[in-house]
Amino acid sequence: MKKFLILLTLSLSITSLFAQVDTLKQVSSKPVRFTFGTTTLIDNTTVETPFKGGLELEISHRFSLIENYHNLFGIYGSANTRIGLNYGITDRLMIGAGTTKDYQLQDVRWKYLILRQTEDNKMPVSLSYYGNVVIDLRKEEAFGPAASFRQIHRLSYFTQLIVARKINNMFSVQIAPSLTYFNSVPQNIDSLGGYKNLNIGLSAGARANLFGSHSLIIEYDQLLTKQDIAVQPKPNLSLGWEIGTATHSFQVFVANYNQIINQRNLVFNTNDWRESEWLIGFNIHVRF
Repeated sequence: MKKFLILLTLSLSITSLFAQVDTLKQVSSKPVRFTFGTTTLIDNTTVETPFKGGLELEISHRFSLIENYHNLFGIYGSANTRIGLNYGITDRLMIGAGTTKDYQLQDVRWKYLILRQTEDNKMPVSLSYYGNVVIDLRKEEAFGPAASFRQIHRLSYFTQLIVARKINNMFSVQIAPSLTYFNSVPQNIDSLGGYKNLNIGLSAGARANLFGSHSLIIEYDQLLTKQDIAVQPKPNLSLGWEIGTATHSFQVFVANYNQIINQRNLVFNTNDWRESEWLIGFNIHVRF
């Protein structure tokens, strides 16, 4: 009986020890939080998703190109706006929808957080899959000859893998290869050349939390597919300032693109930041 009690006590002690070790492992593998402040950096989506049951309102506004004080540096010019909603089905899965003024674009989007970076670096990065489907509701004449028009020509698709790392409490970076497909693209009337339906791109972004709720944000997009046109699309560059709270984020920035929707910015941008073709924009995110 005495030996049995000793063995029982020893077994319970070992079990308790292993339980403590497992608990320590779970604590040490805690996922990193707030790699970025919002689901969107400037125009590119981040690895972040709303929490389960969470709703996020997005308002994106782009003024026209900065010219001079006569158009108040673009504020009096023609503007582009998108309003959208994102919903967290789970803590990892998001769906969303939005409407954009230019080209009368209606989009449905989704994102899934595949991997989460952990504080102990057992998982060194976060990985998200993002995609959208966009429908262009302009009149049929916008898509070329009426005889060849089909409703499916209105659709375009964008898909992206986003790899991000929170380097420390101050710096976060991400890189994202993308694939874009347009069912219909502009073609040159006098030749067989034009834009490509299938396009590959690469995007990068970073955020530096400078003090309190204030952060510096930057994005760059490069189209890798060469088009059959004389003047190639220009790369996208934007630099901005973000102010965030628990429920709101406000971003103001300068950029050389204004289309808001990823595939249109990547393939059709004609503004060259190297020639000082900039515009002012802002984003507002409200989380419920």
